[in-house]
Amino acid sequence: MKIDTAIRKGKIVSIDKNMIAVEFNFRLKQNETAYALLGEKRLKSEVIRIRGNIADLQVYEATDGLKTGDFVEFTGKLLSVDLGPGLLGQVFDGLQNPLQKLAEECGFFLKRGKYLNALPEDKKWGFLPSVKPGDFVQSGDVIGMVKEGIFTHKIQVPFNLSGSHKILSIVKPGEYNVKEEIAITENKRGMEIPLYMSFSWPIKIPITAYEEKLDPVEPMITRIRIIDSLFPVAKGGTYCIPGPFGSGKTILQQITSRNAKVDIVIIAACGERAGEVVEIIRKFPKIIDPFTDRPLMERTVIICNTSSMPIAAREASVYTAITIAEYYRQMGLDVLLLADSTSRWAQALRERSGRLEEIPGEEAYPAYLGSTIAGFYERAGLVRLKDNTTGSITIGGTVSPAGGNFEEPVTQATLKVTGAFHGLSKDRSDARRYPSIDPLESWSTYEGIIDIQRRKEVIKLLSKANEVSQMMKVVGEEGVSLNDYILYLKGELFDYVYLQQNAFDPVDSATSADRQKKVFSIFEKILDASLILEDKIKTKNFFNRLRQAFIDYNYSAWDSEKFTTSEKLIKDLILQHSKENYISKSNVLRQAFVESDMDSQFRRSKELLAGKKGKLTMQKEESAKNKP
Repeated sequence: MKIDTAIRKGKIVSIDKNMIAVEFNFRLKQNETAYALLGEKRLKSEVIRIRGNIADLQVYEATDGLKTGDFVEFTGKLLSVDLGPGLLGQVFDGLQNPLQKLAEECGFFLKRGKYLNALPEDKKWGFLPSVKPGDFVQSGDVIGMVKEGIFTHKIQVPFNLSGSHKILSIVKPGEYNVKEEIAITENKRGMEIPLYMSFSWPIKIPITAYEEKLDPVEPMITRIRIIDSLFPVAKGGTYCIPGPFGSGKTILQQITSRNAKVDIVIIAACGERAGEVVEIIRKFPKIIDPFTDRPLMERTVIICNTSSMPIAAREASVYTAITIAEYYRQMGLDVLLLADSTSRWAQALRERSGRLEEIPGEEAYPAYLGSTIAGFYERAGLVRLKDNTTGSITIGGTVSPAGGNFEEPVTQATLKVTGAFHGLSKDRSDARRYPSIDPLESWSTYEGIIDIQRRKEVIKLLSKANEVSQMMKVVGEEGVSLNDYILYLKGELFDYVYLQQNAFDPVDSATSADRQKKVFSIFEKILDASLILEDKIKTKNFFNRLRQAFIDYNYSAWDSEKFTTSEKLIKDLILQHSKENYISKSNVLRQAFVESDMDSQFRRSKELLAGKKGKLTMQKEESAKNKP
């Protein structure tokens, strides 16, 4: 990113770790960027509070070596990111520095005050104009296109241009870099404004260059059964994944990013442990996208800010990620933003608030924690663009409550603004029940592939099965009735073979929406069926056989011979022990008995009638003989 050459200097009057107070005597804006001068190094900072002629700045670098009296240069620009072709496939830090290039220039240890351009300036892009001289355009209108990987990247009029602009000139189709002038426009005042393939946008100001915001309705298919079937997420919706340490939050997000039916995936590693971030950076380039058969990284952007980096950059990483997501949404694409973890962002806010000596809220978090989290999630949504196409941003944020306490402020503030809650359970994780989403704690307000009423009925059955399970821990299996034991095994069966998935199996790791509907309908018959089983041993054996049949079913390719065979075996097992089958058999026997009884009565009546006729004939013959 370029540093503004307009020099406006202030002087440092106090330093508190990465927070500095600067005295100034000119006009200043909230969130304006500045550079604290440390010899030849320039440490990037942001204005977060202004009191009279004193501005409080948070420095995005270590402040070792700074002292009172040192100068700070203000740029006059808000903290911004560069938007244009070349973002996909990159790994940035919270300030949009490309980490791979930084590593090439600095080695293993990054230098303070080193900032690089986010977009490759030397790369040429095949530009195809879509407007001509004389056309009028507004902010967000498309003036041309380039090919970025598998996507058509739309070159748009910068979002900060207001009013209508006339195209004076535009380049011919050809190859250009992001810094070459591609068009010149003229505003109503006659001022000529050059346009490029890239431009900057402040990260804390939402992009609103669309016609209207729509209600999210269409489900975002993640191919994770417990999410799609019971706790769905809509395209353009929001959801949170709270869970204690080691419950599988990061793994769940990685599986979602690989299997979700979206166009772009943006991962914001906000204060995560360095080991987890390194794992993401190493694995993603090697993962093959199941939808394109190409590297998943080609449609992914990673914003990397580990817990070992300055805490001030945690906040920047979250807003950098959402701004890039909004940019691709403006092209009519569906974007999934995964923030891991918003708790560490909230901890950074708490630390900053303490240094600013603000009045603390609950657990020393700032009083504005709720509104800050709400402001972030509100930037998700489904929008209708000016060309009547739609684009969406779906935000999924993880929360790391201490000890798995969902009543703590960050979790509660997040629950108030999200449309789905996927609560992870340490008990389920320890029991190796993955994904470890607790079906009794989680909820969703969105429509999914399964009807809401059917979802509620299944969750109610799981709740009753859990009650029986808790009772059995006290009184044992022999202490519950056979009907309760069957109910318990039904819940365990649904949990084991439907809610859980094997991430290492190529088939079971991702289940299509059509397959989920089919399997769910089979399970409904099992859960609703009145089973005739003699005792608990036979009951357990029956459900073990049924479970194994379902495992083979889950591991079988869709519509394969093994799939069909497994499905028939499951249905036959259910039919053999269902009450309806017993009733139908009883009806057949009863009918046979009735028919047999009717035949017997008819035969006896016939014989009796024949006997009477015989006697009558004999009587007639005798009377005839006795006549004279």
